[in-house]
Amino acid sequence: MNKVKFERIQKKLKESSVGIAGLGGLGSNAAVALARAGIGCLVLVDFDKIEENNLGRQYYFLEHIGKTKVDSLKEIIGKINPQVELITHNIKLEKGLMEKPFKDVTVVIEALDNAETKTIFIEEILSKLPNKPVIAASGVAGYGHSDRITTKRLGNLYMCYDGKAKSSDDDVLIAPRVSLMANWEANLALEIILGEDK
Repeated sequence: MNKVKFERIQKKLKESSVGIAGLGGLGSNAAVALARAGIGCLVLVDFDKIEENNLGRQYYFLEHIGKTKVDSLKEIIGKINPQVELITHNIKLEKGLMEKPFKDVTVVIEALDNAETKTIFIEEILSKLPNKPVIAASGVAGYGHSDRITTKRLGNLYMCYDGKAKSSDDDVLIAPRVSLMANWEANLALEIILGEDK
């Protein structure tokens, strides 16, 4: 491994922050990946509690059932990388105020479940924080077909995308595919923060 490059990357990551809206399958897995990579600060936003059926694809454990996602993820990340600054908001994002927790982050990751809320969130961040890169995902359901996933960019919106995947209403959500998309989002965040560091 190139130690000089690694140290340079670690320094830049420690000076950066990522905000994550939604801590389900995408958000919890992306947060853990970024913590392992050495991000300096994570702003974690979710209002929900963990249910047993979440464990098949979300980065939680049996002992977290019934606890809030923000508190549980804070505990998990604290065991992985206690140097990450964690700012948690146990709130439901409200229309018209969705950008508030993310004003000071370097990059925003959208990891919300509801399609309508996702759209509103992306629109609000892009309009109210016009210089803030936003990473979102579409086509998470199903399994296999990893070769169809691509990144589409529209201005400051980066979309992890599989245009042929069915909606989650019509298909299943299974850990490998969900984790793949979550890590795609986390990897995109690193790409935006670090640029082409060679």
